[in-house]
Amino acid sequence: MTAAQILATTGTTKTWKMQQLFQLGHTRREVATMMGVGYGFAQNVYAAWMATGAERALVTPTRTATAQALAPFTTGPFNRTFGVEIEAFGVTRAALLAELRAQGLEAESESYNHSTRPHWKITSDASISGANAFELVSPVLQGLEGLADLERACRALRICGAQVNSSCGLHIHLGARDLSVEHMRQLVRNYLVLEPTIDQLVPAERRGNAAYYCRSLQRGRTLAQAEQAILSATTAEALSEAANGGCRYHKVNMQSYFRQRTIEFRQHSGTTNFEKISFWIKFLANLVDFSKQRLVTPALPVSEFATFNQRDIATFYQRRRTALATR
Repeated sequence: MTAAQILATTGTTKTWKMQQLFQLGHTRREVATMMGVGYGFAQNVYAAWMATGAERALVTPTRTATAQALAPFTTGPFNRTFGVEIEAFGVTRAALLAELRAQGLEAESESYNHSTRPHWKITSDASISGANAFELVSPVLQGLEGLADLERACRALRICGAQVNSSCGLHIHLGARDLSVEHMRQLVRNYLVLEPTIDQLVPAERRGNAAYYCRSLQRGRTLAQAEQAILSATTAEALSEAANGGCRYHKVNMQSYFRQRTIEFRQHSGTTNFEKISFWIKFLANLVDFSKQRLVTPALPVSEFATFNQRDIATFYQRRRTALATR
């Protein structure tokens, strides 16, 4: 059928017509114009249509698209627990420790460890190049109060003159105690299909498989193979194997779930900039909440991040993509 024939068809719903137009290759904006509907409605129908297509390709479908999948997604208040690991260099431990405490934060200098502490800890990290290299690890933080503490820590780093280079990374842990296996596999799958887009938001050395410590979830498989393996997992252990294959050095690390009941995101480049870190945390938290309800459109462009983010977050990453495109 041609577009004209589809539009002239009677006895069908708008949703059906829009799906047929998508099948012909028309964009969401074109379909919205042809159907005389808002772009948001076209985006929701497209997302549900793509999710249904992905599920039909699975050996064990998780669910079919529902009325909920057609409804606009509304972001909730930011109240998820999180933890931050900031890799940097160029500051003595004594100087940083003193400044963290001056900012009103409880902090200690420790040897390398994976233990969660009730205070900020400064530890060593052999992967970082540079004099006086260190990793600053937060305690469990939550919501806006947690972001306020993070801002104090970033201020301390700035005052001390902490530096980052291509060997540094930023690791974010998000609390996952409220997530079912279905929620987690949809989250990992969503990050997998968003990788090409998220790669545009980080420096070249952290895209694809360029960084040893944050490798692609695709792991040498085709996208379809990786997606099917992830969405077919029925236990957290099986999902960890499908995503990480026994190695935690991936953009999304499921292995932290078994030790800390968190999911770790390792792709962001090293930074001490509070704005960059806080926007990344809120972006990831929104992706977690979105993934509890539905599957994201594969390779969703940065320009459409408002699908599951507040406008300021979507705008921030559009500008970030533009800035990195010139490098």
